[in-house]
Formats: sequence, C-alpha cells, structure tokens
Amino acid sequence: MDRVYWKLSLVFLVLLVSTCVEASFSYRMEDFISAVKQVEDEDPGSEPLAVLKRLRQAAEVNDPFIQYFLFSDLSGVPELAANLSDYIRKAVHHRVTEDAKEEGVVLTPDGTTVALRPLLLGIEAGLLAKTQGRIRGLYQLALARDLGLSLRQSPTVTRRLGPDGCWDNLSSPQVFTLSDSPSLLTTAQVNGGMDGVVLGLEVSDKSRRPLKLSSLLTEYYCHQLEGKGLDTAPRLISRRRRENFRQLVVPVLLARQVVKSVQLQQSLTGQSNMERKEKKELMREVKEGMKEFVHMYMDCPPIVSRCMWGAKPYIGTPTNLALPLSFMFIHHTSTPSQPCLTFEQCSADMRSMQRFHQEDRGWDDIGYSFVAGSDGNIYEGRGWYWQGAHTLGYNSVGYGVSFIGDYSRVLPSQHAMELVRDQLASCAIDGGRLIPTFTLMGHRQVVDTACPGDALYSEIKTWKHFGVCRNFEEVQK
Repeated sequence: MDRVYWKLSLVFLVLLVSTCVEASFSYRMEDFISAVKQVEDEDPGSEPLAVLKRLRQAAEVNDPFIQYFLFSDLSGVPELAANLSDYIRKAVHHRVTEDAKEEGVVLTPDGTTVALRPLLLGIEAGLLAKTQGRIRGLYQLALARDLGLSLRQSPTVTRRLGPDGCWDNLSSPQVFTLSDSPSLLTTAQVNGGMDGVVLGLEVSDKSRRPLKLSSLLTEYYCHQLEGKGLDTAPRLISRRRRENFRQLVVPVLLARQVVKSVQLQQSLTGQSNMERKEKKELMREVKEGMKEFVHMYMDCPPIVSRCMWGAKPYIGTPTNLALPLSFMFIHHTSTPSQPCLTFEQCSADMRSMQRFHQEDRGWDDIGYSFVAGSDGNIYEGRGWYWQGAHTLGYNSVGYGVSFIGDYSRVLPSQHAMELVRDQLASCAIDGGRLIPTFTLMGHRQVVDTACPGDALYSEIKTWKHFGVCRNFEEVQK
C-alpha cells in the first residue's frame, strides 16, 4: 500500500512540476531567454551552435531547405525534458491559424513582436560562417524564402506583406491575434528575419561570437535606455533593428536572394528548372514586391498600434481624412513633461493622454495623429486616416505629431526627431498620405499657444518643409 501511494505521489509531483514550469513561461522574449538558459544549464559546456540545434530539434524545424544550408542531422541531438521541449516547440514553430492567431512569436521589451524561427536560423547560419560577412544561406533562411512565397501570391490577393497584431496580455502574453487578413509573411516574421540577418552577420565575426546564446539575446533585446535614449545607446540592440538592417542590406541584392530561394525551393521539391520566360516574370514580381517591402519595413519607422499601447475605443464615429494632406503640425505634450524611454512607460503616457483628452477635454479620442517616444517608437494616435483634434481649425488638412515631454528649454533626443523629420514624413509621402511639397509648422504658428516649446520650435525652423501659413483660406488652396 505504501509503495502504491509513493508511486502515485511521485506521478502527481512530476505532473505538477511539469505544469508549473510550463505555466511559468509566457511568450515574452525574457521568458524564452529563460528557457534557453535552462537548455544551456543542462549541458554547461555546450556552445551556442549545439544549443541552437537542440532548440531546432524540439521545435521540429529541419526541412530540406534548412538542411541544404545548415548540413544538420538532428537525429543524434539529445532531447530536452518534455515540459521544456513542449514550450520551445510552441514558441519557435511558426504558423497562422484559421482564426488569425499567429503562433511561434514572442513579445520583446521594445514592444515589437518577433517570430523566433527566422531569428534562430539567421544566428545559426552566422555561427557556421568561416569568413566574416560571407554566410551561406543567411538571407535565404532568415527572410528570402518567406519573402519569395509572399511576393508570389496570386494577383487577386490584396495583402502581400503583414499585418501586425496584438497580444491578449502584455505582462503575460499567451495569444497573438493578427489585426487583418494574413499574408504569407507577417510583420512578426519580418522582424524576426531582420534580427536574424543583423545578428547572423554580427556573429560571423569570430571575435564577436558569444559564449552563450542567452547572453547574445539578452544584450540585444533587453538593453535599458538611459537619459539620452537611443542617442547614447549601443549599436547592436533591437530598438535599432530597422536602421541596422538598412545599413547592412541592399534591396536589389536581397531581391536576388529571393529569386534564388524560389528556384532552390522548386529544385528541392523535384520541380523542373524555370524556363527563361518564367524566371523573367518571377524577377518582375519580386522587384515590384520589394518596393512595398522597402516602404513598409525600411523607410517607415516602427509604429506601435493602438491596441498594443492599450487605447480605449474612439467615442462615436471617426471623420475620415481626404488624402493626401498638405501639412504636418508639430507639438509637444508638455504633460507628461518627461521623455519616455521604455515601451511600458510610453504606452502608459499614451493611455494617460487619451484619458485626459476624452474625460477632461470631452474629445472623442486622443487628439494627436501620432506621438513620438524616446524609446525608438512612433505611437499611433488617430493614425493616417482619422481626423485628429490637435490644431484647432486645421485638423482636416494636416497631421498632428507630438513629442512626449516638455521641450520649452531642451530638445527631444536626436533619434526621436529623426524618426519624425526623416522617416515618418517620407513614409507619409511615399504612402500617398502627405503631398511631396507639404508644409511643416509648429502648433504656435496657427493657434495662440506656447506649443511645441521654445527649444523645439527653434529646432523645427531649421527642418526641410518648414514654412508659414497666413490663414485657413491659404491652407485650403
């Protein structure tokens, strides 16, 4: 009897521990890194390559395309504990369900969602490189294959890239739901692919190779910004994802890798080689699709959606803007008076401003079109299509863009200003939302106010597109 009781107790204890371990992990990058540390701790002397193979085995990521570049037979790789293996499989194995739930993605501290599969494949390819910068299969594994699949979709498909989405809970995320009908390459996959390329190229330099995979991921994703924000931050951090990718990747060369990936995929599946006409058509499709990719993920800044910062619904029915607009009006929030340096703080500031605008001012929503944090993100207010409540008398003809903080005596970070001045503005022009000859103005130029603060107003007077407007009739011309 005692022996039976002991066995039942042991089974119960094993099940309890397994359940608790799995429950303790959410789909935050920090929790995934903790899981990687557990894998490393099982074999303290294991190198990052060995850890990556164990992760791929657990996630069942080893199709012929991957094997072609990584030469990896995972049959002899030690298996992980069942509970840990189950979490890794769910965290890494990517798919989109019929009800638009995206799996195999995690929420990073910078507020972006990243697919782990292309990230880990890019790092593994970089670690296998014999010569710095010359990495067999890096672009194909991290991005080009998925990009090729997406860009070759039927012409009747309205979306070739994206969308992004939102988590059910930001403190303990479990379910990520896409905001629109999915393409074959979601924004999370692009983020993971860009990170895979950036980190893969970094670790291809043998002098920069990390002792532990968990250390590389922690340094890249979990860096804490200080007073000057990104102005004084290290180069290799996830908040600089887009700028690093822009510096490293030439779109024309990436397009060639996409074409090569499509051809290789056909070869590996036993299909005949492309005829010259078919290849020419493929190159045309890829070249056209790359324009959209470059616009969305290289030219435009990262924009945190309303659902990600926790916006309340718009009160009533929004008024749609007639695009393209002719003006961009620059503001500062004044209150909050301090710059925000984290996704959590910037999101809290957005919620606070929306609450003030709706409850105290009696407006339908937060007034601004967009808001710039000092954390590396632009935050969506009323966005590209809804008329704002930012510049009395001029809301129908321009976007209102505000910087979080009081800039009467000091300036926002250079990085935050560049996001607005260079990237948000060019994104709006290229997307047909601002006319190329738009006029940029300070709030005080058309309304009796000190906004956007003396220091910031003096600064924007030096910006391209800065101008003056005498009256509303002139605006309408």
